[in-house]
Amino acid sequence: MKVLVIGAGAREHALVTALAADPVVDAVIAAPGNPGMAAIALCEPVEATDAAAVTALAARHAVDLVVIGPEAPLVAGVADAVREAGIACYGPSAEAARLEGSKSFAKEVMAAADVPTGMGRLCTSIEEVAEALDAFGAPHVVKDDGLAAGKGVVVTDEREAALEHARACLDKEGGAVVIEEFLDGPEVSLFVVSDGHTVVPLTPAQDFKRVFDGDEGPNTGGMGAYSPLPWAAPDLVDEVVRRVAQPTITEMALRGTPFVGTLFIGLALTSRGPRVIEFNARFGDPETQVVLARLLSPLGGLLYAAATGTLEQVPRLRWSDEAAVTVVIAAENYPGTPRTGDVIEGLDVVEEVPGAYVLHAGTRFGEDGTIVSAGGRVLSVVGRGADLAQARERAYAAVGRITLDGSHHRADIALQAVRGEVSVAGSV
Repeated sequence: MKVLVIGAGAREHALVTALAADPVVDAVIAAPGNPGMAAIALCEPVEATDAAAVTALAARHAVDLVVIGPEAPLVAGVADAVREAGIACYGPSAEAARLEGSKSFAKEVMAAADVPTGMGRLCTSIEEVAEALDAFGAPHVVKDDGLAAGKGVVVTDEREAALEHARACLDKEGGAVVIEEFLDGPEVSLFVVSDGHTVVPLTPAQDFKRVFDGDEGPNTGGMGAYSPLPWAAPDLVDEVVRRVAQPTITEMALRGTPFVGTLFIGLALTSRGPRVIEFNARFGDPETQVVLARLLSPLGGLLYAAATGTLEQVPRLRWSDEAAVTVVIAAENYPGTPRTGDVIEGLDVVEEVPGAYVLHAGTRFGEDGTIVSAGGRVLSVVGRGADLAQARERAYAAVGRITLDGSHHRADIALQAVRGEVSVAGSV
């Protein structure tokens, strides 16, 4: 099987790595890819959101499967174009991807499917925003209704900060925001693979959105993640499939817009039980890096089954008992306008750390062939170990071998979990 992966980040590097390790996958092509992927895949300089170019590339290489990584190509309808060309595609249609592209649409689907979530209000004027903020009270949760690359949500006790974010969202063309009640409790990311009817859950992970240690500073696309979650209830995944994933997939099919791809369920484990914070229409970044680090089952066969409607025939997934931790190395000034073009050193010595490896996110080749920074989140450094403590130790040992001028990273990824300091309200 020949597979084309669309995207250029660490999530896609993780996908390419797992696909290349699948015995049934003969070749992996990445578009546009990055220097990390270039070591194991053929990289083609095609714009991810250009549906015609992606489809032409898939046809030229006679690929059997196209896997779309980021959200922007999905919302732009790239999956639709690929399917119309008769090529199997893992990724939802533009209509189904509205689960991520529109927070208000996602709320509508959740209501129809009786999925537990927080109360929310769609607002298109600052007056409506002010009224909703007062109705729900602090902490205030303000979400850009459209795509925002993981940075569209502000949670704050400051009413003026909430209003300021809402104004910025409303100032966009067709701008709208969703004001929600605050959900207490630890957050969990769970990916489910779907062929439009059947769902297969992956292992849960926890992501760290804030830029600084102790969950301080602005939201980012994600500064690190870990899996498994030793503090989560053993039946959590089964409960989320039963109450959230399957009802949502069934509702989308009933609407005539079956969801084929990864439904990313962002959860808060509240004192009243799991509540959905948000849906995304693709694998999450950086959670994918730790989830796929633990997957023992072949990824290519799983995604192809989802793309061709045969997911119910896939054997039960197998998972490593090992833990995985990923730490994101970010460029200076991220999540603002990042500094780019700096040489990255030490990549060749990371493998000296047992169980550690690097996934490229925002990198490119410099004119002299060196690898330089080319984005906000530059690298995802993964550590695997017998338990979270060892995985974490290895991830940070590997981070210590990498030099990128002006870079920063969080020092507390998975620390509370290792210390046993994460708890769910109402659990014993």
